Amino acid sequence: MKNFVIIGASSGIGKQLASQLSKTEATVFGTFYKTENTDSVSLHYLNVLDENADLSFLPDTIDGLAYCPGSINLKPFARIKPEEFLQDYQLQVLGAIKIIQALLPKLKKPEHASIVLFSTVAVQTGFNYHTIVAASKGAIEGLTRALAAELAPNIRVNCIAPSITDTPLAATLLSTDEKKTANAQRHPLKKIGSVGDIANMAEFLLTDKSAWITGQIFQVDGGMSGLR
Repeated sequence: MKNFVIIGASSGIGKQLASQLSKTEATVFGTFYKTENTDSVSLHYLNVLDENADLSFLPDTIDGLAYCPGSINLKPFARIKPEEFLQDYQLQVLGAIKIIQALLPKLKKPEHASIVLFSTVAVQTGFNYHTIVAASKGAIEGLTRALAAELAPNIRVNCIAPSITDTPLAATLLSTDEKKTANAQRHPLKKIGSVGDIANMAEFLLTDKSAWITGQIFQVDGGMSGLR
């Protein structure tokens, strides 16, 4: 039986991913920071920025790790304070680095393991007011490729770059039917992404079904990054 760790499993994509994996022949270990509610797996509190984060609840062997914490902080560039870039980088990049470094010995124990990270369509397709998130997620894409090279052949590392997805994180951007319709129309597939759309790809990348894939950035974005 495989062991999967979902950092940020209490909400949005992480919650959906934990739920889907829990229905397979696997044991799922999830963490939460602010939101504890879940109906799929037991959760353990974790602040990814804590230098003394307690990871003792995890098993000795980890087959798959997904790092799901993120933020969507949209502002005109001229109004952004440098420390806001740093705060976002700490959560989205340094948090992932700290967790991967801490769990690397456990990820090296099985014959093959997988790491899944998350970027955004805004890295490869420029959008107004997205400089904070694009800067951090751009670093995640670079980290993905470099780690994939360094950890091969035993550990695969891939990244998913969604467009706007109907999650609590994007609630203010999709707070009315008008906003949902407008955002849907910007995509060639004319709809907003669901947590299932992204979790399905994450589940695929965590499991042996994607055993010959590493170092890739997958644009799961309703066609936005590649079609006009």
